[in-house]
Amino acid sequence: MSEKVLMKGNEAFAEAVIRGGVRFYFGYPITPQSEIPEFMSRELPKRGGKFLQAESELGAINMAYGCGAAGGNGFISSSSPGIALMQEGMSFLCGAEVPVTLLNVSRGGPGIGSIQPGQADYNQVTRGGGNGDYRIPVFAPASIQEAVDILYEAPGIADKYRNPVMVLADGLMGQMMEPVVLPEPRHAFTSEEIPAAKPWAISGSEKGERSVVKSLRLQPEVLEAHVEHLYEKYAEMEKELERVECENLEGAEVVFVAFGTMARLAREAMEMLEAQGIKAGMIRPISLWPYPYKAFDGIDFNTTKAVISVELSMGQMLQDINLGVKGRVPVRLIHRVGGMLPTSLEVVEKTKKIYKRHAARQHQLLSRLHPRRRTPHHHGDAG
Repeated sequence: MSEKVLMKGNEAFAEAVIRGGVRFYFGYPITPQSEIPEFMSRELPKRGGKFLQAESELGAINMAYGCGAAGGNGFISSSSPGIALMQEGMSFLCGAEVPVTLLNVSRGGPGIGSIQPGQADYNQVTRGGGNGDYRIPVFAPASIQEAVDILYEAPGIADKYRNPVMVLADGLMGQMMEPVVLPEPRHAFTSEEIPAAKPWAISGSEKGERSVVKSLRLQPEVLEAHVEHLYEKYAEMEKELERVECENLEGAEVVFVAFGTMARLAREAMEMLEAQGIKAGMIRPISLWPYPYKAFDGIDFNTTKAVISVELSMGQMLQDINLGVKGRVPVRLIHRVGGMLPTSLEVVEKTKKIYKRHAARQHQLLSRLHPRRRTPHHHGDAG
């Protein structure tokens, strides 16, 4: 069994993708992920790879486009405003079916915002800011070890579907340190192996045929057929890439929904509530797209009074939660923004207020539906 090593999140992320087969990095420094390009500049050349700091995030995403089109396994990391600048390029990558691994170590916003942790990029990464019909799988790890495991796997997923893959972490996870077990390095394709492994790449095929990688399709019928083809591929992703962890749903009186580092805080709040006599469960989406809507069918709606989203945003995940809950119980939000982090005690106290309010409403509703029978009053004979 491999030994555990203590690593800072950002450096563990970088090591994981190198071991997963990435040999090309394109990026631009931005807090709170700047340790990643620093690590890549030092480590990639030692392992036969190339590091290139772009002049901007726009340059980085287009360099990755060229690398991926030539069959290389490229990696890009950035943080919220930088990812926003790259989204035009992400649309191009999807349209041209070019694989790239993307990492967003998110921070507070909007705009430049702050360098503190945030989760307000949820809509950005799950809905996309680029043009046209496209989809990118998004995974949200809750620990450095889980991030390592997902990032190690991500280049292979990107190659399989010929599509970008996004991992959403946050500034807290990037800057913290945890013990991790690093996976064994995978084989990275050499330039001689690429034509056979990726015959679609512009390096050509074994037969020496000319390959073209592009997103431009001027004929409407050709573009329509291509988009339909992309969505057949996205349907396969929805079947194969959905990931979720469910805890204590049976008999739960409240159910938390949380991803990333907030799931760890929600888990601690669950234990505190249990000690106070309130049973809490949790649904932790690991894939934010495809979103695990079916997991909500596992909630015990006979006992659950409310589903509570715990987020570092103004409730961007609520739309997806409501689609999963389907109006069966109230959905509520506990949140902080701007780089502020809630404490587990704060989550517990707010949850108790939500629980008591909805338990009382449920009792009132049941009383109206099933009013108590009045005992008939019998007048006895006077005597």
